[in-house]
Amino acid sequence: MRAFFTNSSIRRRLVFQLSVIAAILSLTFYLIVRVVAEQAATDTQDNILAASATSIADALYSERGTVNLELPYSALSMLGSISQDRVFYRIIVDGETLTGYADLPETTSRPTSSNSVFSTLDYRGEEVRSVAVARLVSSGGQTVNATIIVAQTRLGLAAISSSISTTAAFVGIGFFIFATTLSLLAAQSALSPLSRMTQSIKRRGPHDLSSVKAKLPSELVPLVAALNNFMSRLRASLAQSEDFIAEAAHRVRTPLTIVRTQAELALRRLEKPEDKKALREMIRAVDESSRSAGQLLDHAMVTFRTDHLLTSKLDIGDITRDTCEHLSPTAGLKDIHLIVDIPDEPLPFVGDPILLQNALRNILDNAIKYSPADSDIHINVKTEDSYKISFTDHGRGFVDTNLESLTKRFSRGANVSDIVGSGLGLTIADVVARAHKGRIQVRSNMEGPGACVSLILPLV
Repeated sequence: MRAFFTNSSIRRRLVFQLSVIAAILSLTFYLIVRVVAEQAATDTQDNILAASATSIADALYSERGTVNLELPYSALSMLGSISQDRVFYRIIVDGETLTGYADLPETTSRPTSSNSVFSTLDYRGEEVRSVAVARLVSSGGQTVNATIIVAQTRLGLAAISSSISTTAAFVGIGFFIFATTLSLLAAQSALSPLSRMTQSIKRRGPHDLSSVKAKLPSELVPLVAALNNFMSRLRASLAQSEDFIAEAAHRVRTPLTIVRTQAELALRRLEKPEDKKALREMIRAVDESSRSAGQLLDHAMVTFRTDHLLTSKLDIGDITRDTCEHLSPTAGLKDIHLIVDIPDEPLPFVGDPILLQNALRNILDNAIKYSPADSDIHINVKTEDSYKISFTDHGRGFVDTNLESLTKRFSRGANVSDIVGSGLGLTIADVVARAHKGRIQVRSNMEGPGACVSLILPLV
């Protein structure tokens, strides 16, 4: 039982406790109704017995000094009319049986002219209820004592009690079922604010740490206050971590740029091939470190902004053209031709322009980096059930690479180890896409060697 209350839900505990209370009330109701019904049936039988005995007593008369009785038919018929019980009677005058069943026992206490005596006893193998009524009858100038005893079996009373008990049992069961149903509804109603708060938190994005604001019962206010306080501290801690990463990346990238410049100057003055090889490897390592620092900075910025999207109305076509123009000089260094195919009509969207530019820039930068010199990169925007911005190159493609893993941090293809990269470009694009309820699609070029990476965003 203790384990049940410890591990079960609050709803189950409430329903269980309310059901136990309903069961106790139903049982109490049944017992009360049964006792009251039995007492009422007994009182009814006693009243009829007393009326029958009184009717017989009123029929006693004295004639020539002898007490006689003309038994009234109605005295016994009123008992037989309510059930199929057997009726017994006995008339005792001065201690001798005048008429009736001589073996019918007398009551334990003697009745008086003002008080009748009721008793329950066994007679001829059956339980009977009897009443004794006393009368004073004048006979021959004397007053004699007469006792009238009338008894009836209790089969009818038992049948009535059983019927009432059965009805009470059905009513009690119905009350229990009804009360249990109300308990379920009451538990559901009582816990609905907690369910609403839970659903509200579930619908949040993975980086949404804003305070919970909802109309809640006073009992949940301390919990919500503690939760908001925890999220506030967590948000501050994450902000500090992001600031630290951004600051560290910035501070690392600046001296690395200086180191690279000095290494290139030194490379021009060296003559030995082994020295030049060592410096080229150092320059490559500096490039990798510098790019990683820049990507870490972008990732920290993207992660922070996805928590607080600064959305505005923009045009998908315009933002894609701007990205291509920005990276066109980089592509030109490798004689790569950017072929842009964007519809002329407006492509409205509501989102964070800085994040979307960052995502598109990372995807296009990857395409330029992994494409061979003097090749083409096709950039096109399609509008069907969503916006699909695709970047298709003719580079190395994805050989023996799990495509689903490419959006994870620091994950790179199996065939690009000789190219400087950090493994954060697609990760950043994926974070931005998810923040805008979109997704990233990574696949091989369907028309030849190379890759095709698409940013898919929902229509407005």
